[in-house]
Amino acid sequence: MSVKAKKHLGQHFLTDENIARKIVEGLSFENYNKVMEVGPGMGVLTKYLLEKDQHIYLAEIDKESIEYLKNNYSKINEETFVGDFLKQDFQFTNGEQIAIIGNFPYNISSQILFQIIDHYELIPEMVGMFQKEVAERTAAVPRTKDYGILSVLVQAYYDTSYLFTVHENVFNPPPKVKSGVIRLTRNPKEGLAGNEILFKQIVKAGFNQRRKKLSNALKVLNIPEALKTHEFLDKRAEELSVTDFISFTQLWKENQ
Repeated sequence: MSVKAKKHLGQHFLTDENIARKIVEGLSFENYNKVMEVGPGMGVLTKYLLEKDQHIYLAEIDKESIEYLKNNYSKINEETFVGDFLKQDFQFTNGEQIAIIGNFPYNISSQILFQIIDHYELIPEMVGMFQKEVAERTAAVPRTKDYGILSVLVQAYYDTSYLFTVHENVFNPPPKVKSGVIRLTRNPKEGLAGNEILFKQIVKAGFNQRRKKLSNALKVLNIPEALKTHEFLDKRAEELSVTDFISFTQLWKENQ
């Protein structure tokens, strides 16, 4: 028995064992003893996770996959499953650190990343496969076409590495695009505490008119008088680093 891939769930099952092993080995397994896999499907990553000395949780909403995993892996039972990843409040972790891993459904890629950011204090690390374009945007650096809202919002909380590219032909069914595997490692950046909402507003407004200088793009937010001559306002959003955006947000808050 196998699980039928369901289009509405964005399922494409990885069939290459070497790639599955590489994805799992992308996690450090340091300073945490809990790992949540998102969308395990038929367990191509799960089998390697179960070899680790970790408490494994599975976020899966496909009932057919859940039955398959319970029937094929003796270490998996009803308590292993925690439901929809996007609806997690992480209460079950009891405040303990938990890493995230998965071959993520492409149709909810950005939502998965934002869910991780929203719970960054509990999630020290993530290794996951995304559509290649999303992976590249997440790991992009300033002054490149891929650098944008997603890059800045994720990198404000996590150091981001693009690990490797995965070809379409190692999936069943094959997706129409290549995939990319990235690692997020929580960083020690400070300065966002209490300023998260303003930070997101500035980043989004800046990149929503990315060809304009920030002096124009940020007008919608009513730039504080004291900042109207700041050097950053002569630049476009893609020219500012994540650290620049964080420090500019601090200044903005102080001068509101």
